[in-house]
This record gives sequence, structure tokens and C-alpha cells, in this order.
Amino acid sequence: MAMKVMPFWQRKALDQLSNEEWESLCDGCGLCCLQKLEDADDASSIYYTRIACRLLDRQTCRCSNYPQRRDFVPDCIRLTPAEAREFAWLPPTCGYRLVAEGKDLPPWHPLVCGDPEAVHAAGISQRGQMLAEEAVDPDDWEDHIIFRVG
Repeated sequence: MAMKVMPFWQRKALDQLSNEEWESLCDGCGLCCLQKLEDADDASSIYYTRIACRLLDRQTCRCSNYPQRRDFVPDCIRLTPAEAREFAWLPPTCGYRLVAEGKDLPPWHPLVCGDPEAVHAAGISQRGQMLAEEAVDPDDWEDHIIFRVG
């Protein structure tokens, strides 16, 4: 009887992951690329809007220029294993956050099911519901809040 090998995200510490393994934890939902608002009275609350970063492809939910994204969006946050303790602002469904918290990936995650479209079929992404950043005045972003983290 063959023993089942635990997947890398269950058997490796974050700092042991290769760059390829780390990047594969992204489920492709695109939620981290939505514009967010911080509560002035409660800095631990982050409000996600349905307004997409100008580089986010709203159909694929992937960055349209990932390698050079920080050249065009200087405040784009680069997620690394070293900052894992600071991932509380990410959606609770995020693969990076789940693994950093010692949790398993959900059944719809591409690494679990093998289907990159499953995240959309499960209704996790905002594909088809996002607005272009340039189409919404920043003063109106509050009108497009979809959920709160924190």
C-alpha cells in the first residue's frame, strides 16, 4: 500500500517554500487587487471595494503586468513569507493567509482541485462584478464596499 504524500503547503514552513510553490498559493481570486479603505477610527478594519486596481484584468482576475506592477502601482504590496504575520488584511479565503495561519486550502483552490476556474465557480472572486478604477471617483469608493476584514 502506497503512502500518500502530504502536499507541500502542509509539510513545509513558509520560509522553506520555493518561489514557485509560494506563488502557486495564489488562488487567482484577485481580491487582494481590489481597492481597499481603512477605517479612520479602527485601523484594524479594512473595507474591500469592488473597484479593481488599474492593472487587474477584470476577466481573468490576474495582474496584467505582474512582473513590473510596482513600476505602475508603486504602493502595490508584495506578499512574501517574511510578512506572513501581517496577512490579516487579506480575505479569510486567501491561500497565503490560510497557510500562514496553519490552515488547509479549501476544496476549490487550484492546488487542491486542479481547476483554476473553480475559484470563480465557487463565487470567491468578484469576476464580472468589478468596476474599473478609473471609472469611479475616489470620493465615491465607500459606495462600492463589498466586505470588511478585521
